[in-house]
Amino acid sequence: MRFWLTCVLWTFVLATFLSLASNSYGLDLHSEIDPLVQPLIDEGELVGCVVGIVKDGETQVFGYGETKKGDGKRPDGETVYEIGSASKAFTGVLLADLVNAGEVKLDDLVQKYLPESVKIVVHEKPITLERLATHTSGLPRLPNNLFPKDASNPYAVYTVKQLYEYLKGYKLAKSPGEYEYSNLGMGTLGHVLAKQQRMSYERLVGERIAKPLKMKDTRIKLTANQRRRLAPPYDDDLEASANWDVPTLAGAGAIRSTCADMVKFVAAGLAKDDRPITKAMQTAFERRHTMKDGMGIGLGWHIARDGVTRWHNGRTGGYSSWVSVVPSMNAGVVVLSNTSTDKVDPLGEQLTRVACGVNVEAPKKRTEMKVDPKVLEAYAGVFAITPQFALTVTVEDGKLMVQATGQSKLALFPESKTKFFLRAVDAQITFVPDKNGKVNELILHQNGIDQTAKRTD
Repeated sequence: MRFWLTCVLWTFVLATFLSLASNSYGLDLHSEIDPLVQPLIDEGELVGCVVGIVKDGETQVFGYGETKKGDGKRPDGETVYEIGSASKAFTGVLLADLVNAGEVKLDDLVQKYLPESVKIVVHEKPITLERLATHTSGLPRLPNNLFPKDASNPYAVYTVKQLYEYLKGYKLAKSPGEYEYSNLGMGTLGHVLAKQQRMSYERLVGERIAKPLKMKDTRIKLTANQRRRLAPPYDDDLEASANWDVPTLAGAGAIRSTCADMVKFVAAGLAKDDRPITKAMQTAFERRHTMKDGMGIGLGWHIARDGVTRWHNGRTGGYSSWVSVVPSMNAGVVVLSNTSTDKVDPLGEQLTRVACGVNVEAPKKRTEMKVDPKVLEAYAGVFAITPQFALTVTVEDGKLMVQATGQSKLALFPESKTKFFLRAVDAQITFVPDKNGKVNELILHQNGIDQTAKRTD
């Protein structure tokens, strides 16, 4: 379950765009969505994908590319995909629903729901259900006793026994309270919630979410009919890949679904009725923790810096997904693809702005050129946009890399000596040399906004 936070760059300025969004809204968004999605198909970035938009109670679903490479069949709202880490959004809603029903409490110790033999050694702060749901438990991203027999299906043979052995033998490196994304933590949360309810995680999702929302194709183990509708997986080179099975850490990334089902999930996050599932979504959306870069997290859902966008992404060995909900704009977006790629995240970001009424230009096709490695060295450094948010530029193996505060490192590609572009997101960076040739600032170009960052190192 790889997790990508490339969306940080755009969430920094999303609030500005929301304030500029038009109040008018056309029911047919195909003409705005097509220029953003079709180039990814044409340029061989995706085998296929399905996009779902929910806006003001209306739903639209669009299919692109092929269900299977070479079959000529366009995917649709009934095509089944792995949603990967977007499953964590479901786990957060499950916790919220059980809390609202008085069956568990956010400050319950996870220890309460584990066997007596599994004692977690903690610092002064214990691990609670809320800390698992907000990635502040102190647990690492993955357990160190995860040894896949098949690298193409890495979680398939990881057992509950191994999970318990790890938990009782692990000593937290730091006290709970600081955000650190953890598949292990969210997988443990899904496990203990299912255990508390005396049922499987899949059945719990079915009873508490899928059944109330009539999501007939959202499950882990597929029926024969669903398996026939499952889009086969492909890696980022568009080569055939393998499906993932996540039996023990299911709450972190085991769910399979369709766009037709996922837009129902999004719509529940926009609803204003008194159904338990609606209340659970609202509870899950509440901010529980704020990171140093201004982003936040609720129960399983990340909160953009604009303070209003809730989102999660997902990626397995052959699939990528995106889901976002913007209650204040009565809008939400789903993207499901059977290609494991980092292209779905920026696409989801763009489509979220479209759903909110923002004008979004299709990314320009850019050509990479060669730049003398000695020139690149002059660009290395830390450049701050705000005191809390900086871009760290480094040179690695003759290539320029950029890392936003608290985020993963991304490659920069030159289109001139001073102008570079990112492929992971639709953003560009211009380095500005002074009259002596020293680079003390850069300009981040994204979403029509230019932000100057001053060197601080």
